[in-house]
Amino acid sequence: MAENAVQRQTILSLRESIARIENGCSSAVVPAIRDADRGGFRRGRESAPDRQVMPLGIASLDDVLKGGLPLEGLVEIRNAETRDAGAAAGFVMALAVLYQQRRREKGHLAPVLWISQTLAAREAGNPYAPGLRSYGLDAERLLFVSAGKVKDALWIAEAALSVPVFATIVLEIRGNPASLALSESRRLHVKARAGQVPLLLFRQAGHEEASSAFFRFQIKPAPAGERPLPDGSMLCGSVGHPSFHLLVEKNRASAPHDIFLEWNAHDRRFSPLNERRSAALQANDPPENPGDPLSASAGRSRRAEPLGRLLAFARAS
Repeated sequence: MAENAVQRQTILSLRESIARIENGCSSAVVPAIRDADRGGFRRGRESAPDRQVMPLGIASLDDVLKGGLPLEGLVEIRNAETRDAGAAAGFVMALAVLYQQRRREKGHLAPVLWISQTLAAREAGNPYAPGLRSYGLDAERLLFVSAGKVKDALWIAEAALSVPVFATIVLEIRGNPASLALSESRRLHVKARAGQVPLLLFRQAGHEEASSAFFRFQIKPAPAGERPLPDGSMLCGSVGHPSFHLLVEKNRASAPHDIFLEWNAHDRRFSPLNERRSAALQANDPPENPGDPLSASAGRSRRAEPLGRLLAFARAS
């Protein structure tokens, strides 16, 4: 029994330290040992500390995010494959537009700082100012920095977080480099909270890993619908607003949550897709490891027959 009590005390001490580092909580937030079960987990729901958030205007998503995106601290956005980097970049830029708009409404200049690792820009390209302007961002208030190494990008980000003038800071990194592990993400998170600046870590072609971010989103592309007309009908054959498949992989309250969104650059807001279209996209979502990702060749006299599921040939003798 004494050994179990020591283990529970150790677990609670670690949880208290993590709470102070990530959320700025006081020790009073962590309940006493009598309020924990045998595994060291707290009974009931913890009252989250007061923090300023930016609602996204979608009730189901804001509920998962406990009110909206934080106005200070680290949020991670990733895409699993390089071919999805455009969709993820579009989602990150939409968040930057919302952060910038919020700051401008308060009378601030609201510049946005985009720090990009050279390798990431080489794979997916750099932001294009005319396109960003039509996307809703004030491109004249965008500062773009290219860093050759991840350590250089981290240094620039930490220096910028000490100057609380930016509406948001975007840190674009390729993959999961060893120089940006859990300890580095915790340091960025703490400095972003201290500087009262939202930091968007855009992990291009990266996989899930331990992070101190408030939330982690995985972004997949989704087909755009048709462009709506003033009378409520759709313009047949047109291309509508950019659409995203958003998966909330990490949050502090509930299980993973996914939703289909579209970005209205004119109104500068997200809106959920209607239930029928979302259900159709969910049903047509390709599997994680498709068996035949490429279509058959079309310009041949005799098309190759499918290989089937033959595992081994019969012995020749």
